[in-house]
Amino acid sequence: MQTNARYVHALGPAALTRFYDPAIRLLFREEAFRSQLVANLELAPGQRVLDVGCGTGTLAVLAQQRCPGVEVHAVDGDAEILALARDKAARAGAGVRFERAMAWALPYPDGTFDRVVSSLMFHHLAADDKRRTAEEILRVLRPGGALLLADFGSPRSAPGRAAVRALRWFDRIAHRHDDALARRFDDNLA
Repeated sequence: MQTNARYVHALGPAALTRFYDPAIRLLFREEAFRSQLVANLELAPGQRVLDVGCGTGTLAVLAQQRCPGVEVHAVDGDAEILALARDKAARAGAGVRFERAMAWALPYPDGTFDRVVSSLMFHHLAADDKRRTAEEILRVLRPGGALLLADFGSPRSAPGRAAVRALRWFDRIAHRHDDALARRFDDNLA
C-alpha cells in the first residue's frame, strides 16, 4: 500500500537533518520531556519496546540506559537520521536495534512489543497515514501492552501559538522547496 504523502524529514528539508538534535535542545526542554516519557513507559526488565519514528534515537537510547534489561527496537524511514541514531547509541553503549521502516509498515510480527512509544512524529503524517500507522502500532503491540504517543497539541500561550504559526509557515515553504533548499544548503555547507 502506498502513502498519500511524501516522506517528511525531521526538520523539513533533508539537508537540515544533521541539525535536529541541536534544534530540539534549543527549542524544547528535551531532557525533561524525554525523561518523563521514559518514566511513563513504566519499563521492566525483559520487556520489548518499540520507538516508532525514532529520529536520532535519543528516546530509545535513554530507555535502554534507564532500564538495561529491556530490549529496545527503533524505526524511522530516514536513512540519514538512523545513521545519527546508530552513532548516538554506539557512543552511549546502548544496544538499541535500529531498522529503516515506515511507521505504517512495521517489519515485526503481531504482538511483538510490550511497549510502543512515538514522540513528535505523528504531526508529520497525513490523515490516512496516521490511521494506518495507528493500526500498525496496535498490530505489533501485544495484548495488554501499552502505547505512549506524545506529539504537539494546541499551545495555550500567545508565544506558543506564534511559534506554531511560524513552524507551519516554514513547513509549507520547506515542503514546496525541499529539493531546492537541500541542494542550496548542501552546496553552502560543503
